Amino acid sequence: MRITDLLKKEAIALNETPNSKSEALQILIDLHASAGNIKDKEEYKAGILAREELGTTAIGEGLAIPHAKNKAVLKPGLAAMTVPEGVDCDSMDGAPSNLFFMIAAPEHGGDVHLEVLANLNVMLMDPVFRQRLLEAKTSEEFLAVINEKEIEKFGEPEKEEMKGYRILAVTACPTGIAHTFMAAESLELKANQLGYTLKAETNGSGGAKNVLTKEEIEAADGIIVAADKNVEMARFNGKPVLKVKVADGIHKPQELIDKIINKEVPIYHHSGEDSGDGNEENESFGRQLYKHLMNGVSHMLPFVIGGGILIALAFLLDDYSIDPANFGTNTPIAAFFKHIGGTAFGFMLPILAGYIAMSIADRPGLAVGFVGGSIAATGMTLTAETGIPAGFLGALLAGFIGGYLVVGLKKLCDKLPDSLEGIKPVLLYPLLGILLIGLIMCAINPAVAGINTALTDGLNAMGSGSKVLLGCVVAGMMSIDMGGPFNKAAYVFGTAAIASGNYDIMAAVMIGGMIPPLAIALSTTFFKNRWTEKDRKSGLVNYIMGLCFISEGAIPYAAADPLRVIPSCIIGSAVAGGISMAMGCTLRAPHGGIFVFPVVGNVLGYIIALVVGSVTGMLILSFWKKPISN
Repeated sequence: MRITDLLKKEAIALNETPNSKSEALQILIDLHASAGNIKDKEEYKAGILAREELGTTAIGEGLAIPHAKNKAVLKPGLAAMTVPEGVDCDSMDGAPSNLFFMIAAPEHGGDVHLEVLANLNVMLMDPVFRQRLLEAKTSEEFLAVINEKEIEKFGEPEKEEMKGYRILAVTACPTGIAHTFMAAESLELKANQLGYTLKAETNGSGGAKNVLTKEEIEAADGIIVAADKNVEMARFNGKPVLKVKVADGIHKPQELIDKIINKEVPIYHHSGEDSGDGNEENESFGRQLYKHLMNGVSHMLPFVIGGGILIALAFLLDDYSIDPANFGTNTPIAAFFKHIGGTAFGFMLPILAGYIAMSIADRPGLAVGFVGGSIAATGMTLTAETGIPAGFLGALLAGFIGGYLVVGLKKLCDKLPDSLEGIKPVLLYPLLGILLIGLIMCAINPAVAGINTALTDGLNAMGSGSKVLLGCVVAGMMSIDMGGPFNKAAYVFGTAAIASGNYDIMAAVMIGGMIPPLAIALSTTFFKNRWTEKDRKSGLVNYIMGLCFISEGAIPYAAADPLRVIPSCIIGSAVAGGISMAMGCTLRAPHGGIFVFPVVGNVLGYIIALVVGSVTGMLILSFWKKPISN
């Protein structure tokens, strides 16, 4: 490894004047910290002092090369310092030291420090070279002198062809739109800064991109799985795997990378289902339920969005005056859209339940959950001749009951002879699972349907004031964590309301999610003195993200200044949600932003709500933020 690969200009200090050896060592330790080579200065300093106790590293001729190898080091690195007047460092020849190189080596980094130490000693034997370093006026000149000497002694650096990636990552969020790609970018950028090679596979709404190959997985040191839904894990069997939330991929990239590099990640053992092996974090039961729910929601969304928009187009193109009772199917074109949209929409509950169950019990759970969701949709019971649909809530229960039912069946079937192993997934699990989920759902459908009916009646019976308050709450929730649990809870409530025939709640939910990026974009445009040049340039992108209903565009701003950005966005979203409710705006499609405005009920009122909410958020945010100097 070459000296110029390890020594950066941020870790070079020229013409320093320390008064003691301790002070000189501290300056070098601070340089390492500034260059991002170490994570804990005190722990690294303890390693340096422990090495000094074994014998001085001031080797004479004005040279001192202190070094330490411990877990405080994030990556191999060098720090350099010149002290023209010299400082007493207990040198072997008794002379003061005026040229320092401090080596930082990771605890599990092999013998890199010995290689660097050997190369330094060879180069520093030349007194002319040492003098040129002492006379360097800038960090750039200091590095140039070293580079010239390295080429003289060791030749030109070899250009090695990239062979695989040291770290791999998989990112995925429930909607597969923003968090997925933000986490991938954050991990790749941080790895590049730390000097590591990293490839990130994104499991987005359009499918997996940049897919990891078998060869890359075999060659990698470890894999980071930053996901809020289940991803394909069997391919990682036998490799170190760190499983975390997708938000950690965005906000804690260095911490995750360090765990892989420092070999602090357990080996993942695949057992036919994602049992959580290899997860560095012990997930709470609530966290597990959230992931299972989001897995169902992410697979359900394409059916709801596509079907909902087509149904909305049917009403847009129909003639209400022909037959009010059949509004939506009075004209052939309207009937065409209504039938196709209704077919897609009809898969909503079975898909939701099926993929929740699959998330819990792997593939054997899919059929069981799918059948349970279908029974919830049809409302089949043990006694009634007509169905009593259990709706969205029934499908949720079917998914979770079906998943854990299959997990129980797997444990029971483990006691069967090994000769029956092959028929378990094709006969025993589907047969017993579907039978049991059918009996369970038929039994609970009436009770769940009663709850659904009470909720629907309660929403329909709300007065205008109560509905406005509800709109403020659900819209404000969309801005609390912008893609996190609060945001997803409001979003799931909105989609559930669509399934129950209440379309005004979804309108408030979507407009609440559009406000944060728009409020920030407006503030960066009209209150430029509150933002840096980089913030203003990024603000332009937020116009697009806000209008497309991608709340995550506001996350970088919220992370940088949460006490001002988040409350401003919550207030702006709540105002927009309340106005949307007050004006009777409705929405049958749970996504799409301005692209679904043509099918919004009372689109003029919706635009007014969007403008007022965005301006309100902008004004509050711009008032709270103080002007900054260039």
